[in-house]
Amino acid sequence: MKKTLLISGYTIIILGAISMIAPFLWMILLSFMNDSQIFSFPPQFIPKPFILKNYQEVFASFHLSKFFFNSLFVATITTIFQVLFSSMAGYAFARIKFRGIDLLFFIFIVTMMIPPQVNIIPLFFLMRELHWIDTYPALILPGIFGGFGVFFMRQWFKNMSSEIEDAAKIDGCNFYETFFKIAFPLALPAVITLALFTFITTWNSFMWPLIVTNSPDITTLPVALAEFKGSFREIIMWGDLMACSVILSMPVIIIFLLGKKYFINDLLAGGLKE
Repeated sequence: MKKTLLISGYTIIILGAISMIAPFLWMILLSFMNDSQIFSFPPQFIPKPFILKNYQEVFASFHLSKFFFNSLFVATITTIFQVLFSSMAGYAFARIKFRGIDLLFFIFIVTMMIPPQVNIIPLFFLMRELHWIDTYPALILPGIFGGFGVFFMRQWFKNMSSEIEDAAKIDGCNFYETFFKIAFPLALPAVITLALFTFITTWNSFMWPLIVTNSPDITTLPVALAEFKGSFREIIMWGDLMACSVILSMPVIIIFLLGKKYFINDLLAGGLKE
């Protein structure tokens, strides 16, 4: 009976994995097909032959390098500051005792319950008053502060042994040295996990960049991809669109693969905590 349940569980997991990865693989295959192959009947699953024309056209006519740089720059800077500020705030909430700390932390938790769409209008007016519309600060600053990051890092630091801090104080470290030289390096799995979440969220962000950007010089890749699809109106170049989508997905996959070890270690550490 247990063996049957185990086999059934693995079967469900495998089917779920296939259902998730199949659309992505199909997108990659379509990016190497021309229109006749894409719309052939019966469907042609393997390109014959593989063509690179879609990628060549995208790079030649779409100014992809500029949009790619904008997304990469915004996501990288946002991730760096989000991780830094969230780690510092999380460490303070976890290791410093002061009057009103529970109330202040409760306010941070409440911000996680507010739908992001609610903040769009006041944020837009704030960016307009600061004359930051269509600038990098408008794309970056709203993303470097967040309740989730503070909560995530606070929970990690709260489980850190106090003996490590006591040893650092005996060695003459002050509060800041203890954080940057001891606590922050020890929290590397949690830091990498938060960095992965932040980078992926920022890279895929569409609504906010669409609202605060006007010129192509500041447009990010998801917004440019939507404009690319709509620019052809009745005629949609599906091969080129799939090529753009593949390029849009690659940085996220690479970042995840690079940080996978730390991400899994953090999950395991969380599961083993008493």
